[in-house]
Amino acid sequence: MNILKATKRTSASTGQINKLRSEGFIPGVLYGGEKNNLNISLKKLHLQNIINTETFMSKVYDLNIDGNSEKALARDVAYDPVSDEPIHIDFMRITKGSRLTLEIPVKFINSDKSPGLKKGAVLNIVRRKVELKCPAENIPDEIVVDLEGTEINRSLKISSVKLPENVSPTIVDRDFVIATVAAPTILVEPEKTEEVAADGDVPVDGATAPEGTSEGATPEEGKDKSAKGSNDKGKALPADKNKTAKPSDDKGKSTNKETKKK
Repeated sequence: MNILKATKRTSASTGQINKLRSEGFIPGVLYGGEKNNLNISLKKLHLQNIINTETFMSKVYDLNIDGNSEKALARDVAYDPVSDEPIHIDFMRITKGSRLTLEIPVKFINSDKSPGLKKGAVLNIVRRKVELKCPAENIPDEIVVDLEGTEINRSLKISSVKLPENVSPTIVDRDFVIATVAAPTILVEPEKTEEVAADGDVPVDGATAPEGTSEGATPEEGKDKSAKGSNDKGKALPADKNKTAKPSDDKGKSTNKETKKK
């Protein structure tokens, strides 16, 4: 039995509520049935371990209020926007013969006995909770889905789940899927392309050689050749000694001939 201890509070003023919170209590209210609403407070320490569980909003609790027992269901929890701590809880009385609409969490068992999962398949959960109509006396804590014998591409629908007596899903027009055993996805890496040659490597086909270099020569060789050509232009050709001496000899011969004639 899920028992929660609570205390009746007489004041609903803001100052009294803030004082309760500073003392480690969470204010709340109990409503429903043929009785009047009742303002209560619960110790925060008693709720810390269960308030954030999936089944907190679907379990029937036995509220012990100053020695009086009330069966109730948690219907709403308010949280502080800054600290995200619970600051108020609403409980609804459970009356005999009433039917409730609740979201019940789904639990999967025997995953180690699934041939599909052993082959590398993935359990794709479509619904983690299922909305059910339940009698107040027979509210299930969870919906159990058995994975034993499930193969790849198998769909697990609500019709394959065994529900308690007088419990039925709110969706009745179709056999909806709760989970599937999906085939694994294989990622194929793209083929690596050849990297472009870096600067200074072998030139790419079709590229023209730099000015001053011949085809097949490296840029350094072309520079050396062009440097040699420029140096050669600056040098004068050596003079022919024999050719420069002839004009002076011919001049002397002509003067001798003239003297003889005289």
